[in-house]
Amino acid sequence: MALSLSWYLSAALALFCGSSWPQAHSALAPENEVPLRPTTWLPEGKITSVTLPKGRTRRLYFTLKKKASAMSVTVSPCDVPIEWSLAARTLKDKPLKTLQWSTKKSTPEVWWQGPGTEEKRHSFTGNTVDTYRGPSHPHASIYIVRLRSKQQNTRATVYLREGLGTSGAFPLLPVDPRVHTLGVGMTSVTLSWVPSASITSLPNTQKSYDYCVLVNSQQNYPSLCAARESLRKEKDQKQEKKEGRRRVTAWPILKEWWWRQWDSYAEPQNAPSSLTDEYGDLKCVCQGTENVCTVSELLPDTQYYFDVFVIDKLNGTSMPYKGTFARTHEEARAAITTLREGELRWVTFNDRDSNSEQFFSFRPRGLQQSGLLTLQSCGGGEKVKVTVSSKGHVLTSQAVGGDLAHIWLQGSPSYLIHLEREGISKGHISAATHPALPGGLMASVKMQTSSAYHRREVPSLPSTLQIKSFNRLRGCNSVTLAWMGTEERSLYCVYRRKLGNSDAKDGGVSAMTAPCLGPESRSDTERVLCKYFQELNPRRAVTTAVIGGLEPGTAYVFDVYLMRRWGIPIKYASKTVKTRKEC
Repeated sequence: MALSLSWYLSAALALFCGSSWPQAHSALAPENEVPLRPTTWLPEGKITSVTLPKGRTRRLYFTLKKKASAMSVTVSPCDVPIEWSLAARTLKDKPLKTLQWSTKKSTPEVWWQGPGTEEKRHSFTGNTVDTYRGPSHPHASIYIVRLRSKQQNTRATVYLREGLGTSGAFPLLPVDPRVHTLGVGMTSVTLSWVPSASITSLPNTQKSYDYCVLVNSQQNYPSLCAARESLRKEKDQKQEKKEGRRRVTAWPILKEWWWRQWDSYAEPQNAPSSLTDEYGDLKCVCQGTENVCTVSELLPDTQYYFDVFVIDKLNGTSMPYKGTFARTHEEARAAITTLREGELRWVTFNDRDSNSEQFFSFRPRGLQQSGLLTLQSCGGGEKVKVTVSSKGHVLTSQAVGGDLAHIWLQGSPSYLIHLEREGISKGHISAATHPALPGGLMASVKMQTSSAYHRREVPSLPSTLQIKSFNRLRGCNSVTLAWMGTEERSLYCVYRRKLGNSDAKDGGVSAMTAPCLGPESRSDTERVLCKYFQELNPRRAVTTAVIGGLEPGTAYVFDVYLMRRWGIPIKYASKTVKTRKEC
C-alpha cells in the first residue's frame, strides 16, 4: 500500500513539472534518447552502401548547396530488382533556430514531421544501374531517396553528385555495350567488346581500369555483386547439405517483429572492404585494358555464360556490359564398328608412334543378353588395353597380350568395346610386318564375339596347351600325339607341315607357329584329322591321335586347334617330331 501511494505521488509530481516546460521544446526528445526510426544522410561524392530488408523501405536524406543548380543520383542494385524513387520535400515553416541543439542525425525526422508538400522527381524498378540527372528543386528543403526490395534481403549502392556532367565515379559504357563472340572451340571461347570511353579518352589513366571476364554455366549476372551473392548462396547450400541440417533462428516471431520496427539492419560483418575483395573469389579473368579475351579450359559440349565488367580500381566501382552465352563444340566422336554374331576380326593399329584406339559395338542375341568376347594380341609382346562399357558405365578393363583373354558379357542389351594400344612389354621387340596378316599390317589383335544362349560362365580351358609325342610309338611313317582336352564336348583338329633342312636346323620356328594364328591361316591340305572329345574328369581328359602317311627321316611340325562354338580357336604349342629313318 505504501509502495502504491509513493508511485502515484511521483507521477503527479512529474505531470506538474512537465506542464511548466516551454511549448517549443515539447515536440523534441531529450538528447540522450534515440529516435525510433534512425535517419541516414546521403553524403555527396561518396558511394554509400545500403542494406535492404525484404518488404521494408529505406530512406536516405540529403540537401544541396545553394550554388548547386543540378544534381545526379545513381543507384546500383545487387542481385534482385528493387524499387527506388527520388522526392523533393518543401516545408511550410522551417524549424526554429532553438532546435539546432538537436543532433544532425535527427534533423530530417523533425522536418519530416512538420507540415509541407512533397514532389516526386524520379522512380525506377529493375536490377540494372539507374541514374537520375536533372535540375535542383528551387524551393526544396530536403531530398528523400526511398529504396525497397520486394523479393528478398539485398544490398544496393547510392551515389550523389552536385552539378552537371558525368559523375566520374563510374566507368562509362560504349553506345554498343554488347559482348560479341568471335570464335567457339571445343574447350575455349574468344570474346570481344567495344572499349569503354573511360579508357580510350584518358590514355594516361589506363592503369586504374581493368576489364574482367566472368564465366559460369548458370546465367548472366547484372553486376559483380550479384555474381558474388550467387556464389555465396551456392556455398551455403553445400554447407547445409554437408551438415545435414538447416540452421534454425531462435525466437523467429521476435526476430520478424524486430525487422518490422526498423527500416534497416546491421551491415554484414564480412562485407567486402574493396572491389578487389568483392570479386577476388569469383571465376573471372581480369586482363587489363585489352578488349579481346580467350577463355580456355572449358568443358566440351557445355553452355557457358560470359559477362564483361569494366572496373574502376580507384573508386572501387564497376559497370556491366550486356553479357552473352555460347556452347562449346562437342568432342570428335570416334567411328564405332558393329560386330556381327560370331565374326572373327583382325584389329590393326597403323600408327606405331602413338596410342591408337578403336571402338566396336556388340548386341547379343536372345533374352538372356549374354555373350562371350575373346581376344588375343599378335603384336610380338605388344599389349592392348580393352575396356568394355554399357550405358556409360565401365564394366571391365584389362590388358590383352599373347595369352587368350575371355570376357563374359551379361545383363546389358548392348556393349561398347574400346581397344587402345598400350605399348611393348619389356624384353620384347616389336614384331616385323607379319606375312600371314591381311595386308601385311602390324600390331594386330584377334577378336571374336558370340552370343551364349544357355551358358552361364566362360568356357573351360585345357589344363595345359603342350603336345606330347611318344618315342616308342614313333615309326618311319607315323607318330602318336597326345594332348589335354576339357570336360566339354569340343572339336580338335590336327595340322601338319613338312620342314625343310633350314627350318629343321632352327627347330621349326617360323611365323606360322605364332599363337594367335588359327585354322583360317592354314591350308586345307595341311589338315590331317578332326575329332570330337569330352571327358567329365579333367584329370583324365587326355586324347591321342595316330598320324600316318609320313615320310621316313623327315621332320614335321604338328599343330592342334581346339575348335569351339564360342570364341576364337585355341592353338596348342607347336610340336616338332622327326620320323625314323629305318624301321
